[in-house]
Amino acid sequence: MNTAPQQPPAFRLIVTGGGTGGHTYPALTAIRTLQARLATTGRALEVLWIGTSEGLEARVTRAEGIPFTTVATGKIRRSSNPLKMMSPANVRDMARVPLGVAQARGAISAFRPDVVLATGGYVAVPAGLAARMCRVPLVLHEQTVRLGLANRKLAGSATRIAVSSESTLPLLPQGVRSSAVVTGNPVRPEILTGRPDKAVTALDLQTFDRRLPTVYVTGGAQGSQQINDVVGDALPWLLERANVVHQCGPAHQDALSARAGDLPAPLAARYHLAPFIGPELPDVLALADLVISRSGAGTLAELTALGKPAVFIPLATAAGNEQAHNARHLEKSGAAVALLGDITGEHLRQAVGPLLADPARRDTMATAARTHGRPDAAERLVDVILSAASR
Repeated sequence: MNTAPQQPPAFRLIVTGGGTGGHTYPALTAIRTLQARLATTGRALEVLWIGTSEGLEARVTRAEGIPFTTVATGKIRRSSNPLKMMSPANVRDMARVPLGVAQARGAISAFRPDVVLATGGYVAVPAGLAARMCRVPLVLHEQTVRLGLANRKLAGSATRIAVSSESTLPLLPQGVRSSAVVTGNPVRPEILTGRPDKAVTALDLQTFDRRLPTVYVTGGAQGSQQINDVVGDALPWLLERANVVHQCGPAHQDALSARAGDLPAPLAARYHLAPFIGPELPDVLALADLVISRSGAGTLAELTALGKPAVFIPLATAAGNEQAHNARHLEKSGAAVALLGDITGEHLRQAVGPLLADPARRDTMATAARTHGRPDAAERLVDVILSAASR
């Protein structure tokens, strides 16, 4: 009697984390990479994502067809004043955490995962605590140099802690360092496959002067008023020395278009203004000789994996001032320039001018950036997940 070969059981993964792209997209990349790895052995992946209904993760999972559930959670509103940390809003939100832990415990018990992966954000706390209660291996992934608040709370419960930088290890509590491993921060594979010529065609950049370096300016998907203002102040000077692709955000396009309308025709020919850069981003990054941007963890991961010199203008309101810390970290190694505080067009000119004038200096920065880059970070994180499941 013939019997069909038995399929190996599916690997079951719960992902928790989100709120922002910095927590959401590394998790999504890890899911895709794990799925591809398992497929080589004929094994399927089943995923459940625990997040918040208002976070980016809700939209991403819906678009990707990933099962999604929510739990109650509380957001900590930070302050340097300990008394303000005990604000009514914080107390009210923290009172929701026990309910969220109970809900997460129910979801984990029903789904029976092999591993819970937590990538940060306040929603990760209830699910991370519930994983420990259910005796399910918990893997934390930290995108920034310093552990975020959620991961600090969960570090003692983690089976493994995957960090993005060697410099994170001495910052960890002594009792959890033995469970830490440096993986890097997963970047989307397509980011690594860009082609400059495709950017020229897709964005119609034939009027660019290819004898000059190209600068890519971005403030993220929604744009940055600060970066737009600083670059706008320096724009004629900048265009005398470089081509510029400027991703400004939809809300800022009209004002910048009006300013660009006053440019002399030869300078205007070197300026491409776009509200949003979508599928063309890998090609734009491949074309860029220098990037001016925020310094979030995802941006750092992509630029260092590609070896791109950068001038960072950190978001001052980032949680825990992490963007400034990220920017200073790369500046110390010679991989970037960090502009902190109240930045003007003159500050930008002083930072960018020497880089545009000296290709060798840009090459040195690019080499330094690559020493921090980990293009294989997603594969390394998958190794950690599979290792935790086998313990």
